[in-house]
Amino acid sequence: MQGAVCLLVLTLAMGSSSVAIAQFFDRPPPPPDPRSGREAAAQDLTGYWVSVVSEYWHLRMLMPPRGNYSMLPLTAEAREFAGAWNPGDDAGNECRSYGAAAVMRLPGRLHIQWADDETLQIDIDSGTQTRLLHFDETEAGPPSWQGHSMASWVSQSGAEDARYLKVTTTNMLPGYLRKNGVPYSGDAALEEHFDVFTEPNGDRWMVITSIVTDPANLTRPYAVTNHFRQVDDGSGWDPTPCRVDHPR
Repeated sequence: MQGAVCLLVLTLAMGSSSVAIAQFFDRPPPPPDPRSGREAAAQDLTGYWVSVVSEYWHLRMLMPPRGNYSMLPLTAEAREFAGAWNPGDDAGNECRSYGAAAVMRLPGRLHIQWADDETLQIDIDSGTQTRLLHFDETEAGPPSWQGHSMASWVSQSGAEDARYLKVTTTNMLPGYLRKNGVPYSGDAALEEHFDVFTEPNGDRWMVITSIVTDPANLTRPYAVTNHFRQVDDGSGWDPTPCRVDHPR
């Protein structure tokens, strides 16, 4: 008899849980935030930032050796393409390694400012590139090196003061994840999380986690973390054109 009572209580509890779960998923989505991207900004990303290369220095500060694909989850087709790559193949397309999927990984400086209330602009001196992060429903144009980026302020916990910037970029021209010809396709997608924090000594840092997915060239998502330290002004700003380096 006692076992039957316990079974009845468990059944009722499971039924209550199922109802609660169903009610949770039946909830309507939260209403859209009426504020502009600038008004809703959880963090101030504006200013000048310099990349701090504290890992994989030999792959980021120097031209990666031919055939070096370490830590890259490449398909067999991507390895074959990269193995046959020749710097001369990129004449007229020198910006292939400066596209959105790779440019934040290059050493250099960023200048971030609001172009308007719904557009955050990132100017990059490496390759003299400009990224536009849209907080509204701006339509994508033709594919480009920097693609089309949609941005929003999000929080895993739902707390207003715990939000970070999430950016999803598609509509990119095919490019290189590394300068030694490692490819990503026009079907690749880039997801980025921007977060800013201040050290006790007052230094401000920006950490950008980038995740690239590309079924044509990657066997799984490829994730890296890039670090930037804020600097006082643009005195070190040094725009340089896209260029094709020769492997060692």
